[in-house]
Amino acid sequence: MAKASRRGTAARDLEDDAELGAPRARRPRAGAGGRWWVGVGRAVLWAFIIVVLFNGIWYPLRGGLALPTTAEEPEETETVTFPETAAAAFALRFADTYLDTEDPEARLEALAAYVPEGEAAALDAAADSLTGENLTVVSIDVADDNNAVVVVRGDVNGGAMSLEVPVYADGDALAVSGPPALLAAPTRASLPDAASVEEDPSAAEALDGVLTGFFDAYAEGPEHLEQYVEQGAAIAPLPENSLRIVELSDIVVPSRSSTGDDDVRQVALTALWSVLGSDGSEVGQLRQSYLVTVVNSGSEWRVRDIQGAPHSFGD
Repeated sequence: MAKASRRGTAARDLEDDAELGAPRARRPRAGAGGRWWVGVGRAVLWAFIIVVLFNGIWYPLRGGLALPTTAEEPEETETVTFPETAAAAFALRFADTYLDTEDPEARLEALAAYVPEGEAAALDAAADSLTGENLTVVSIDVADDNNAVVVVRGDVNGGAMSLEVPVYADGDALAVSGPPALLAAPTRASLPDAASVEEDPSAAEALDGVLTGFFDAYAEGPEHLEQYVEQGAAIAPLPENSLRIVELSDIVVPSRSSTGDDDVRQVALTALWSVLGSDGSEVGQLRQSYLVTVVNSGSEWRVRDIQGAPHSFGD
């Protein structure tokens, strides 16, 4: 009976609490108290560790598996330091001495300064056997930093020849490294037939007075030269009282420009000059060939440039 009484009393107490509005006790939910945040943190940590381990293993492997790339090294250009200017002057002086056989003994003594000691005798020549005039250096064939052949051309014994002089260089020191060689001068070239040009008669007619006035001012009236020259172009006149224009001939005005700009033409012509003496009188005549570049501004032709003409024989 005592136990039943206690149960009844407890039930009444609960009823009283409900009537008084007291909250009922609830069961704690799963994850309550922040436990699920701990799970999320662990998952993120493991994902980070896996990524680090993967990259640590994969990147070295990827570098080893990649195809090797070869960087292109710049081509090295060999720079030859042979002293060409000094060797040219040295060889020219040697050639002048070598080709002067008027006094053989004095010649050998002079040649000794150009060759290694004891080698001058190898250059001996009979008296009056060689003469050389109008000597000039025309080319230098450089083999390496120390060796070259200097080609001296001139009139040897009255005929055109080349004297090829081998020169050795050691810094600033020079020496003829062997006997020179006499060779024939280059043969005369044969000119090809001149190319045919389609001419522009109307432009030639318009340029007739312009070209005559230009050449007249070019030789004798520099103060009038500006009116024939394109604005901005610079053409220096000939020295005054040296030449006087007689006539222009063989004027060829092409119908089109080689550059595609038909307002610019290169006119080929022949000028006959009077050569003037100191007193202004004519002492002779000269016939010369020119290329004159002219420009059409729309209302008039003007001269842009004047130069010598190539390949004017046989035109």
